[in-house]
Amino acid sequence: MDSANKYKGSDGSPHRSSPILPLDWTKFDKELRFERCPILNLVLMQFGMYSVMFLSFLSRWLFPHKAMKERNREGYAPLYSRLEEFFSHYVYRRGRHCYNSPVCSAPNADITLMERVSDDYNWTFRFTGRQLKCVNLGSYNYLGYRGGRGKVEAAARRYGLALHSSRAELGTTPLHVEFEHELADFLGVEAAMVVGNGFSANTLTLPGLLSPNTLVLSDAKIHASQRLGLRVARSSVRVFQHNDMRHLEELARRARAEGCWDNIVVMMEGVYSMEGSVGSLPAAIALKKQLGLHIYIDEAHSIGLGPRGRGVTDLCGESVRDVDVLMGSFSKSFPGMGGYIAGSAALVNRVRLHGHAHAYAQSMPPPVAAQMLCALRDLCAPAGQARATTLRDNTRYFRERLRAMDVVVYGHPQSPVVPMMVYSLTKMAVCVERLLTAGVAAVGVGFPATPLYLARMRFCLSAAHTREHLDKALAAIEAVVEELGLRYSREPIRSTTNRLTFIDVYGCLCVCMQKARKLLRF
Repeated sequence: MDSANKYKGSDGSPHRSSPILPLDWTKFDKELRFERCPILNLVLMQFGMYSVMFLSFLSRWLFPHKAMKERNREGYAPLYSRLEEFFSHYVYRRGRHCYNSPVCSAPNADITLMERVSDDYNWTFRFTGRQLKCVNLGSYNYLGYRGGRGKVEAAARRYGLALHSSRAELGTTPLHVEFEHELADFLGVEAAMVVGNGFSANTLTLPGLLSPNTLVLSDAKIHASQRLGLRVARSSVRVFQHNDMRHLEELARRARAEGCWDNIVVMMEGVYSMEGSVGSLPAAIALKKQLGLHIYIDEAHSIGLGPRGRGVTDLCGESVRDVDVLMGSFSKSFPGMGGYIAGSAALVNRVRLHGHAHAYAQSMPPPVAAQMLCALRDLCAPAGQARATTLRDNTRYFRERLRAMDVVVYGHPQSPVVPMMVYSLTKMAVCVERLLTAGVAAVGVGFPATPLYLARMRFCLSAAHTREHLDKALAAIEAVVEELGLRYSREPIRSTTNRLTFIDVYGCLCVCMQKARKLLRF
């Protein structure tokens, strides 16, 4: 990563004789916009949250629970800060029944959950003995893979269940080498390195990849593993607004004018798991070529997209050679565990030598490597291409039906991650309860994973879903939308109903006020 030096003179100062012209933004698609939360909802969410916290303070003061006191901890530092302890015990606990549901089946199109109830307001739970079979809209199994049992058993018999060593010592087998070669061919790059954990593929490789004099321009919504890797690497980081390429251009030009950075790296994702949006790769590549940047892209959630299922480069029609570093995970579209770093042979060798994952982290278990290799070969075959096509069809169908309900849906039209905004934490909890009762297992996401007023339901689609699965889930979702009044969208009404609600009137008034303000400016 030394392309930045061509913008410096012999004394290290930046060239000023040939200014770089601004990027022509007319060549690129319009940015994906997210509908803003209605002001009325924002006020009500804030009021509701502070009311819950006030009542929680009263409950803690009047009826302290025995779990609040740490016992036999004399001389030790407290396990939680006062704020963490209060939030986890008195705010998060109220919706704890919506999280961490025990699973007793494989994560296929259907999933089986163990029913549990609480007799003490979610302090503890007990199992009822019933099992609930639900449509699975919560797992990351985008391509719906299962199988490879014969290859997995053969690898377990030959190499064992685990190698108990790092890749640099005694943790590399011919199976790992073969897997890396075929993975590099699939991605269209020179080389790839497989690690045993997807989270550490970012956290343990970024310190060996980024030099101290490297500036990272990071998207505001990157994953926690990337954030932790940047902290460990101690690199300088500047954040641009989510998917805002004009803001990225502004930061990149400012950094280039400073002339003190060896490399400038753009950190982004293929599909953002909370927003469902696809990274603006064409614009990022154009900025890279114009300003001499480097691109590091996390494709954990984007493998399976595109005509050949090869990720965001395939989806956007861009050459994989224009991306410097490809990172991915095997726990999403691939049915296993681990991750990879891919790119040029020189880059992968640098990561092996200077990164921590190859030298210190546990090697990928051979049975897992065998299963990943089977899935990779299947994805390259016609059957795998058919899975990618089915995923696109399911995504398009589900998103169109969901938007017809006049709910606010985030994300790219081809993203299998579909967030539906409910804004309120209490409505999010009720959504999870109602859907589970109707036989649909879905994930609710709220504060602190999202801003306080942006709670949402996050639906993850799979190629294993049939239209019957999707229709059942959509019918349950529509019933919840009608019960809780979740038709918040201000966009033109797409539903077939002629019913006019308060939210519709409020949205029309907001649009009229915005147009009036524009007219008054002139």
